[in-house]
Amino acid sequence: MSTTPSLRGQVAFIHGGSRGIGAASARRLARDGATVAIGYSTSAIAAEALAEEIKANGGQAIAVKADGADAKGLVLAIDSVAERFGRLDILVNSAGVLAVAPLEQFSLEDFDRTVAVNVRSVFVASQAAARHMKEGGRIINIGSTNAQRMPFAGGAVYAMSKSALVGLVKGLARDLGPRGITVNNVAPGPVDTDMNPENTEFAAGMHDLMALRRHAKADEIAGMVAYLASAEAAFVTGADLLIDGGFAA
Repeated sequence: MSTTPSLRGQVAFIHGGSRGIGAASARRLARDGATVAIGYSTSAIAAEALAEEIKANGGQAIAVKADGADAKGLVLAIDSVAERFGRLDILVNSAGVLAVAPLEQFSLEDFDRTVAVNVRSVFVASQAAARHMKEGGRIINIGSTNAQRMPFAGGAVYAMSKSALVGLVKGLARDLGPRGITVNNVAPGPVDTDMNPENTEFAAGMHDLMALRRHAKADEIAGMVAYLASAEAAFVTGADLLIDGGFAA
């Protein structure tokens, strides 16, 4: 049985990689042998610390400024990584924002930012990364079970933004399939991160809706990301893969 890391020699760009699911994915892909570029918007210290942590554990990583709301800057960041390492094999779109408010109180500014980061930046990053990818390339988005089920008021715009990714991956899978590039969504339920911590009253209410009455760990979501990045998932594309503890069951 081979013990060679499954992603050795590959380069991954993690858009939104400094915290939460993105950081867990960066650690996992690095552990599997990939060189990881950690894209961050404002968390430079966290991104640099994560890169140093990965290197201390024998991996290869760099931190790269990449604001999802800045399309030009995001493209330049992805291009710079591909140029530096001579290739780009994996893109993980993990950057996201969450604004919750009743319809009558939801600001147009929050609506525009949600669409810009949760939807437009995924398209921009995917378009930029695909230019550098060869056969076997992987584009993996962090969607949400809320594309399937939104059981509380105030989450309409967030749910809309994650639902948009379902259609986007189906179309991009068709666009890029002839080149041997797969495009998929990972759709988590509640995950214990700084955006959605487990030990809150709101979290307890979500557990009442689930078959597994707990939040996921970010590492559990990263495991699905790692699978989709691997050769084992070469026949999976255009999929929206729930990993939500039965939230949408």
